[in-house]
Amino acid sequence: MTHYGKALLVTALFALTACQSASKPDTSAAASHDPETDQCGASQYQNYVGQPLSTLDNKRFAVPVRAIPWNSAVTMDFNLRRVNFAADQSGKISRVYCG
Repeated sequence: MTHYGKALLVTALFALTACQSASKPDTSAAASHDPETDQCGASQYQNYVGQPLSTLDNKRFAVPVRAIPWNSAVTMDFNLRRVNFAADQSGKISRVYCG
């Protein structure tokens, strides 16, 4: 095997390792009252879980808010002061978190 082939193999292994080590955020952390993980105040909006995402249509919030329908594309920017409302397949809010 050439040096180029070995380097390519090692690079591929590192890439796969990086993908596998990435994990989904813990949903229980979203309800945390820790000021470091709850900078947007998501803990005070946990009562929206189970309600239709459309509930947010006429609401005003003091912080930036993002409503995320099921299986939709969103930007990957991470804003600790923004509250995200993620909906499930039925259109109900399944998760409220900062980010």
